[in-house]
Amino acid sequence: MKSVSISGSLRENVGKKDAKAQRSQGMIPCVVYGGKEQKIFVVEEKQFKKLLYTPEVLSVDLNIDGVVTKAIVQDSQYHPITDQLLHVDFLEVVDGKPITINLPFKVQGTAPGVLKGGFLQKRVRKIKVRGLLENIPEEVVADISNMEINDMIKIGDINIDNVTIVDNANKVVVSVNPTRNAVAETAEGEEGAEEGAEA
Repeated sequence: MKSVSISGSLRENVGKKDAKAQRSQGMIPCVVYGGKEQKIFVVEEKQFKKLLYTPEVLSVDLNIDGVVTKAIVQDSQYHPITDQLLHVDFLEVVDGKPITINLPFKVQGTAPGVLKGGFLQKRVRKIKVRGLLENIPEEVVADISNMEINDMIKIGDINIDNVTIVDNANKVVVSVNPTRNAVAETAEGEEGAEEGAEA
């Protein structure tokens, strides 16, 4: 998994009033937990562009007053009206301790069912996995090159070495659905086959 570096400073005061004052100065209140101690700090808002506003899932090297901590984003909060970033929670990555994280889901290949008129429906954007950071890939990929019309791939059909997929095994992630044209072509093909057999 790729990583980015972010620098911050410990907060001297804690509370809603201080947090509001920090935001007015372009700073975002943050917290990192999961390790030996919890740290409350602030980071310049512009530093989050390379971390939060990207489709990639990244680990973070947090430099807080000179002390570097490996972490991942656990949660981010935004203003309900303005969409301004308000707060970010980080989870410290501890050696030998598995983490749970949502990874982007992508497909590769061309489904034969789509070439025959079917419609490819990707039903999820992310898949939740659990494992050691060093084993977690940047994304979850499913091969659709063998999918015909009415075929589907479920969570249970996907395997990632040394990583556990947390989502329900029966959850469908991608399917090739029939369209009216595909159904009509299939029916015509079956009728032609029957006429050929009778002849």
